[in-house]
Amino acid sequence: MAVDLGGQVPAVRRIMSRNARFQQWESLLGNRNKRTRAGEFLVQGVRPISLAVQYGWPVRALIFDCKRKLSRWAEELLRTVDAEQIAMAPEMLAELGEKNDSAPEVVAVVEMPADDLSRLQRADDSFLGVLFDRPTNPGNIGSIIRSADAFGAHGLIVSGHAADVYDPRAVRASTGSLFALPAVRVPSPDDVMAWVGGQRAAGQPIALVGTDEKGDCDVFDFDFTQPVLLLIGNETSGLSNAWRELCDHTVSIPMSGSASSLNAANAATAVLYEASRQRRAAAKRPA
Repeated sequence: MAVDLGGQVPAVRRIMSRNARFQQWESLLGNRNKRTRAGEFLVQGVRPISLAVQYGWPVRALIFDCKRKLSRWAEELLRTVDAEQIAMAPEMLAELGEKNDSAPEVVAVVEMPADDLSRLQRADDSFLGVLFDRPTNPGNIGSIIRSADAFGAHGLIVSGHAADVYDPRAVRASTGSLFALPAVRVPSPDDVMAWVGGQRAAGQPIALVGTDEKGDCDVFDFDFTQPVLLLIGNETSGLSNAWRELCDHTVSIPMSGSASSLNAANAATAVLYEASRQRRAAAKRPA
């Protein structure tokens, strides 16, 4: 297949056997340490890959099915994105795409950004962020990223020993929102509080608001128009004692029926929706 990239035709490398390069990419699917050392992860799907390109994430390689007629989307991607191009045997590409029945059209190898909390900074006082404390389920991370993006939040922090933001299950669950919304991994509350302290000193008084079934008030009665970092606890044990002590406020989600609690991602979505509703209403009020 001939492609045009700025007047040049990049070389297309063919990989037809499970060589060292293939095994390196395969290891990115299930080995967090290897993803971190390589500084890259795999992305599948038209929307996620398109958003990665749209938001300027560096694409290191585009891997496509060597036996398949490519769509116009894939041809345009290969023509316009400055990345290594790999034509791969379909059965091997299916492994990288984690599909048993058929190979994806394209898999992208994308570079990870730095885990730098400055990626979350806002120039005004409208900050709305989410912190997920020690999540164990990568799918929940991706779902919260998706909800945070949908409801106007400015970033996600994943704190402590936790599932990985760049796990394929998290990337898929985000449906591409990972590339539109900064998601930063931090080892401990100390790192976050140093950043929060810096923001407060700069004039942005971020309130730390935890979710708890015995919160200080219902979520509907809390003022989410102020700068807020929403704290969501671990799926099993909730917020750690360290984060509970750091909360400025706690809120609860009123529920009826027999359910005593919500899934972490659902709880985050409910609170983010209320924050978005309040902020939209405030924006419509006369000055």
